[in-house]
Amino acid sequence: MKSILLTTAAMAMTAGMAMAQDVVRMGTEGAYPPYNFINDAGEVDGFERELGDELCARAELTCEWVTNEWDSIIPNLVSGNYDTIIAGMSITDERDEVIDFTQNYTLPDPSAYVAMSADVDLEGGVLAAQANTIQAAFIAETGATLVEFATPEETIAAVKNGEADAVLADKAFLTPIADEDADLMMLDKEELIGGGIGLGLRESDTELKEKFDAAITSMKEDGSLNALIAKWEIGDGF
Repeated sequence: MKSILLTTAAMAMTAGMAMAQDVVRMGTEGAYPPYNFINDAGEVDGFERELGDELCARAELTCEWVTNEWDSIIPNLVSGNYDTIIAGMSITDERDEVIDFTQNYTLPDPSAYVAMSADVDLEGGVLAAQANTIQAAFIAETGATLVEFATPEETIAAVKNGEADAVLADKAFLTPIADEDADLMMLDKEELIGGGIGLGLRESDTELKEKFDAAITSMKEDGSLNALIAKWEIGDGF
């Protein structure tokens, strides 16, 4: 009897561990619409919420959504506070030295400038960008003066209060802001930076990467990924 009880307990423990492994904590910023944001119900919403839930379903995983500030989103992935980054993060060589990426689930989205006038000096002026982004790195390599902020909202505020001449960010993020604010305008110039957006994972999580890669591939093949991209007006589809 004791042997049976021990065997039953071991099986229950094994099942519990398997269930725990099926839960994947999806780390996102929750402050970068339309990619990700917090809705009126206080829940993570947007393109990446819908995409992440579908990827988890196809990979037979259970999503748990976690929000984290952008400037510490990679360190907190590495330290184990969540299992993926799904936060509009472009795939770059620099980031790939620290974490791993799935294949891209968007093509590179043009980066655009928003300013309060059309005659901004983009080559020698003061340009705002969110810290630790491909846009900040791009500006730093030009002759312009870079001012960095922790959140995307602060970059917009910097332009409106005169701290910066323009802000450089993903066009999909800036377009609705420029459309809704009469004081702001989208400039004609665009920049194509980065290699598209993918899920970030720890280097050691190769099995999880394979599952998400397979799920992304299936969404590309059946057209559902392009449908989501069109729905959220992210950019060009595959």
